[in-house]
Amino acid sequence: MTPTNRKKLVVAHSVRPEAPQHEVDTNHALARWLAHILGLKFGGSYDPGLHKARDLYLLPTQTLVGVAAARALGVTGPEDLWGGYVDHDFICTKAISHGLRNQHAHAPQGWSPLFSERVRNVVLDGLSVFSLDDARPAAEHLLYTGPIRIKPIHACAGRGQEVIKSLDQFDEVLARPDARALFSEGVVLEQDLDNVVTHSVGQSFIGDKVLSYCGDQYLTEDGQGEQVYGGSNLLVVQGYYEDLLKLDLPDDVQLAIRQAQVFDSAADEAYPGFYASRRNYDIAQGLDSSGKQRSGVLEQSWRMGGASSAEVAALQSFVNNPGMRAIRVSSVETYIDQALPPDAIEVYRGPAENSDFLLKYVTVKSYDG
Repeated sequence: MTPTNRKKLVVAHSVRPEAPQHEVDTNHALARWLAHILGLKFGGSYDPGLHKARDLYLLPTQTLVGVAAARALGVTGPEDLWGGYVDHDFICTKAISHGLRNQHAHAPQGWSPLFSERVRNVVLDGLSVFSLDDARPAAEHLLYTGPIRIKPIHACAGRGQEVIKSLDQFDEVLARPDARALFSEGVVLEQDLDNVVTHSVGQSFIGDKVLSYCGDQYLTEDGQGEQVYGGSNLLVVQGYYEDLLKLDLPDDVQLAIRQAQVFDSAADEAYPGFYASRRNYDIAQGLDSSGKQRSGVLEQSWRMGGASSAEVAALQSFVNNPGMRAIRVSSVETYIDQALPPDAIEVYRGPAENSDFLLKYVTVKSYDG
């Protein structure tokens, strides 16, 4: 998965026309940084008039969906981008983490029952719903064992989620004017955990480097008072998951890595058209309603994400120090206007989609002092 052609041009690409400015600018900054690390020229933001016939290395803000969209951008495989590709939109969302209520439940075109079979033991209890008619039976089934969380499949950074503790409360959701549209687009119903720690596990294939990492992420409060993604602390190695597991890691971290491996392999098996050079997984560990410890993969990110800046910082560190075994990197997103901490690398400073201000930066620390 290597952009070996030295004539390749690194290009940022904001997939969504309505993307907020902070997403566009972050994409631009990371693409420029990648170009510097790889020794390639930076071509700015993708422009079909300028770039259509060029040999590109693309950094898209979203997973590419559909052969036509990928080909239009000159992407034919994982060596052409830092991100991912899927045949159908739902494949790159939370929806694939869980199966359907039964064989009669509505499913989108391209749905693979094989995936949910393969990941059943590495995800939390849950169901995916794609129609209003299927919603109540699914909720009723899951509420027997405790509270559930409603998760719209296209929402990100934890936005749009709510916890439901009873069927009456769920019926109130069904009575809302937008309920049919919400469930038709796709919703995950998943058991809710207390005292949650969210692990980040993933791999990046960039240039001639393979990076594998584990870590945790945390929430912060945005300008509207909503709890959203606030950053990730990662431990990154040069190499594969086997190299990462050779480090002295706590049992819960080792479990998260192995669960991510199962999820990752299932995607390759169940959706053969899929490919990705960035593969990030969120694994939640906490207590269920009976007080039992649970661990499960929540979702995947085959695109630029919150931890991407930390991964690029790690890549820079390994390029600068080829013999280094591991590095600790952190990405931070804060909605409080403040000075940049010492030795931090600023990625973005400016307005946010739901706030007047957002600061994104990265810090790097040695693994063993």
